[in-house]
Amino acid sequence: MDLNDRALRRIIIGLGGQGALREEGFNIAVASEIMAILCLSENEEDLKRRLSRIVVAYSYSGKPIFAGDLKISSAMAVVLKDALSPNLCQTLEHTPVFIHGGPFANIAHGCNSVLATRYGLKLGDYLITEAGFGADLGAEKFFNIKCRISGLVPNAVVVVCSVRALKMHSGDFKVVAGKPLSEDLLRENTDAVERGACNLEKQIENMKQFGIPVVVAINKFTSDTKNEIEAIRKKAIAAGAEDAVLSEVWEKGGEGGRDLAKAVDKAANKPSNFKFLYDINASIKQKIETIATKIYGAKDVQYDPEAEKKIALYTKLGYDKLPLCMAKTHLSLSHDPNLKGAPKGFTLPVRDVRASVGAGFLYPLCGTMRTMPGLPSEPAGERIDLDQNGKIVGLF
Repeated sequence: MDLNDRALRRIIIGLGGQGALREEGFNIAVASEIMAILCLSENEEDLKRRLSRIVVAYSYSGKPIFAGDLKISSAMAVVLKDALSPNLCQTLEHTPVFIHGGPFANIAHGCNSVLATRYGLKLGDYLITEAGFGADLGAEKFFNIKCRISGLVPNAVVVVCSVRALKMHSGDFKVVAGKPLSEDLLRENTDAVERGACNLEKQIENMKQFGIPVVVAINKFTSDTKNEIEAIRKKAIAAGAEDAVLSEVWEKGGEGGRDLAKAVDKAANKPSNFKFLYDINASIKQKIETIATKIYGAKDVQYDPEAEKKIALYTKLGYDKLPLCMAKTHLSLSHDPNLKGAPKGFTLPVRDVRASVGAGFLYPLCGTMRTMPGLPSEPAGERIDLDQNGKIVGLF
């Protein structure tokens, strides 16, 4: 359900003799297994097959109980039948766009649907597909989950950055979502850009591990200066990017992306040697530790007792051969949102590991990451009201 509420993370159901008394909890819609299944299904039959494999409980003997055992998966497929079709939209300049699916990459696999990608490839010479949040999240999951399940392989990867984001990663500035940026962040500060660029350098290194050419898009804001932009370009190319190009699409529309398109076209036509980050037959811990050390920069991994228990169970059931969907903060390469730049030598805590067998992956929960968010410090509901004429205000 798409509702933020801390109280729904852990609830007790079955009170008053209404079913078995047990502890349960909600996930936000974007973190749900249903969303992942919708985005990874190839057709209606695949949708039904994946829905039937959802593990809803375990018997007293430890045997998994599937949605198919409860005879509910076909009814679920009927509800999702029309939702399986991608939504064809267009930009202000009439470029076709498929918008389909919405799993957040910090708590889910962060990619739009396989069907939308396949349709786009059929209808155009080039397809740009988004893998949300940082490249350590969305892109890693795009390669290791979506590409593995679908068989699709990209020709190039575009890492998007901005001057203000790299300034933040210098550690000199605090940025709070929903609050105005400080004036200091908007002033020219090439030194902060260069120190924060270590985050970009690590993301380029991460993408190159998959054997795909990398282009950096510098998303330009009106406060950015030529010196700051040039500093990013030099750092990106030195780190191994094919090119680092200014993106002015927000200001100039398609014309503002012409140079970026040329750079992507050039990179996409270069030879590549795509490879997955880990062997699918590796153990669950080996996969976790590969991602933690090679992508995040961790020194080692610490497992809570609940995570150890789940790893043992999933290995026994044969789920250890599934890819991983790591749930962690998008505000840092690490599990800790306060660790900016490119932190190294930290220990990644894994407190739990959950199974989305229908979707086809396991998802470890790292640090304090939750799949049901709480309300922000200033909830949007506080701004919503009816004015004197009965008109709704505060929605936007």
